[in-house]
Amino acid sequence: MNLEFKGQTVATIGQPLAVGDKFPDFTVYNKNNQEVKLSDLLDKPLLISVVPNINTSVCSIQTKRFNEEVDGHTAINFVTISTNTVEEQNHWCAAENVKNMQMLADVDRDFAKKSNLWIEDLDILARSVWVVDPNGEITYSEVVPVQTDEPSYDKVLDQINQMN
Repeated sequence: MNLEFKGQTVATIGQPLAVGDKFPDFTVYNKNNQEVKLSDLLDKPLLISVVPNINTSVCSIQTKRFNEEVDGHTAINFVTISTNTVEEQNHWCAAENVKNMQMLADVDRDFAKKSNLWIEDLDILARSVWVVDPNGEITYSEVVPVQTDEPSYDKVLDQINQMN
């Protein structure tokens, strides 16, 4: 899938998943460097916020915005996934006082490859937002066409409000 990143055309490694698809099980790492699989997160609906690099302004804004929403939606799991290292994510969370959002590091690019969201040339994930039901089915997806833009917060929050 072609996307725009800082004025350049970049491509994901394949066509991203769509609403109605099953999200493939993947393995990422939490702040304690422990493996987390998709199946570990599906005890309730899941919102996956995907950012290219947590240490950039738009990614920071996106993550902080969803972090603010976590407390108001206890029936939903919220996670942010990036290719940053666990250490980078922990430093960012400490600097930004983010405590509620579960940050997950795709250090092995397992999520990147299975979701087709990897922009291999830049070694980043495509900015996107996903809602996955407890059966693993995608009920909402947005891959942001211009990667320096923020996602449609209202649309995804409307989707999760319908699930509460």
